Amino acid sequence: MSVQPKKANRRKGNGKPAAPSCSFLTGGDVAPNRKNGAGLLGRVAPLFAAADVAFVNLEHPLSHAGRRLPGKPLIHRGPPEMVDGLLAAGLDAVTLANNHIFDYGEEAMFDTFDLLDARGLPHFGAGRDLGGARRAVVFERNGLKVGLLGFSTTLPRGFAAGPATPGVNPVRVTTSYQPFIDLSELPGTAPEIVTRADDEDLRRMAGDVAALARRVDVVLVYAHWGTSQVPRIHDFQREIGEALIDAGAAAVFGGHQHVLAPIQFYKGRPIVHGTGNLVFDIEEPFFTAATHETVLFGATLTRDGLVDPYLVPCRCGIGAPPRLLSPARGEGRALARRMAELCAPEGTAVTVSGDRMLVRPDAALREASRPASLIDTLRHAAAGTDATHRG
Repeated sequence: MSVQPKKANRRKGNGKPAAPSCSFLTGGDVAPNRKNGAGLLGRVAPLFAAADVAFVNLEHPLSHAGRRLPGKPLIHRGPPEMVDGLLAAGLDAVTLANNHIFDYGEEAMFDTFDLLDARGLPHFGAGRDLGGARRAVVFERNGLKVGLLGFSTTLPRGFAAGPATPGVNPVRVTTSYQPFIDLSELPGTAPEIVTRADDEDLRRMAGDVAALARRVDVVLVYAHWGTSQVPRIHDFQREIGEALIDAGAAAVFGGHQHVLAPIQFYKGRPIVHGTGNLVFDIEEPFFTAATHETVLFGATLTRDGLVDPYLVPCRCGIGAPPRLLSPARGEGRALARRMAELCAPEGTAVTVSGDRMLVRPDAALREASRPASLIDTLRHAAAGTDATHRG
């Protein structure tokens, strides 16, 4: 799906065309379910409207149609009127690659497709078949072509699109639990959790990124991944994110955890593992105070990738608009400190500058900040490298 330019090309002061670039902004999961969409994103809306390219994850269908999927414990949706709030905020697209868009079956999902199409809001990451779910949205902004792709590793039964069946663009993951030490010596030791992306799915996804990178200047990928309420990065997330950067993605943006997660730089390109809930009108029973913390991620897009990335701290909107926070004081200051602590072990520096948090790779932070895990300690002991465990 190609979309026409949003704004005119910029020019330098000398009248010559500037090098192609455009502003970009994205945010966390959006699951609206209120009386109407008016003011849905509150004071965050002008920030999205000012960006040349802006998208979020629409976490559930906007429809009154369909029936609840049997056997799925956590199910939700919102009324079609919620689209008014998304459009009023100036969003350019939404990803539907998540574990709730199919909660009320294909009827509600198709109804959502039709609603978004009728209102002119492009969507990606889910489709009437796998071909549709894999399809990119492409924008041209200020002489720069930007392509968006989405996929999900969170796949309730029946959610994965197939060649002739609807659903989300899937990248399946296998999980195994493996002992890493002699259990006869240390009985009861917890196993190591090992995760891997399905080879065929990952090759397909990387191939889609590579093909899109030949058509556009900048490829951005949305990933619905990780574990709910858990900020840590799983092996499969690193595997997939790095493979997609290698294939030509300028950045990968994650969601689903409902809490803040680290930002990793790979070959100078960001993998934003999770930005929390931006609007979430459904209070899940396991939500905590941490689910109120969220950030916007912004940058300038160029043919060489993302320049000057930054974060804007916010408080999640629950039955109300999200609230902008100052990273220099109060709740926003605590959030900024938390984000810096999460990112430091990844070799990513987060520093406050005015109303933003600047993000940059800083390899020196990695070794200084990453504590040794129990698994690492026991591995070293088993290998005889830790003197305190010898003999």
